[in-house]
Amino acid sequence: MKTARIAVLGVAIAAGGLAAFLASGSEPAPAPAPAPVVQLETTEILVAKSDIGIGQSLSAQDVQWQSWPASSAGPAFIRKSDRPDAAQQLAGAITRVPLANGEPIRESRLIKANGSGYMAAILPRGTRAISTEISPETGAGGFILPNDRVDVILSKRDRDAGADAGETILSDVRVLAIDQTVEEKNGQKVVVGKTATLELAPRQAEVLAQARQMGTLQLALRSLADSDPSKRGKPEDDSADRSIGRIKMIRFGVSTSTTPK
Repeated sequence: MKTARIAVLGVAIAAGGLAAFLASGSEPAPAPAPAPVVQLETTEILVAKSDIGIGQSLSAQDVQWQSWPASSAGPAFIRKSDRPDAAQQLAGAITRVPLANGEPIRESRLIKANGSGYMAAILPRGTRAISTEISPETGAGGFILPNDRVDVILSKRDRDAGADAGETILSDVRVLAIDQTVEEKNGQKVVVGKTATLELAPRQAEVLAQARQMGTLQLALRSLADSDPSKRGKPEDDSADRSIGRIKMIRFGVSTSTTPK
């Protein structure tokens, strides 16, 4: 009985040794092949080399070519394959809006000045820039910034009533600049200036010019939620005509409280 046990134990040891030998001599399983790398198609487009402010004249050093996914390069982007000399061609153009570092250059955001000043270059077609004097009291305490929307109010002393009368003569007009500041800079939150430049249609400019001879002009800042961008643009002439009519009535001392607006 003892001999049989020894024989079984010997067979088990031999089988284990054989299995270990076979396992050590077998080749390791091959590693899985790496997934193929998808090559993203790119193209070179013209981008801003640094932050560019509104009204700045571009030079070839302000822009550079940068690789961009071809699938994301819109038709308005300037491709090097189409216009390799674009940086030189756009030199001297004026920016109509601020451009951020790395932002693709689009010609719709530029305009050729042809020797004119930047204000004339950035004015939309059919509009005029006209300035009016302001103070902290008539300019919303200095909280009006370029690109804000305002109402223009004419205040005139009523000699008979012995009180001041106010009349809104222009509504929802854009502020182009406060003094020489055309955009917010260095985190500036308040611009206390002496002159506000407004973007007006020709008839509106006439309204403002007449109103300045009648009394004090005040700018009332409009809420962003109170302004309808879909209704902006060149105003209708009859709106300006009504304003001129109200100004004439104020000049001759006629009450405008029942005048349709």
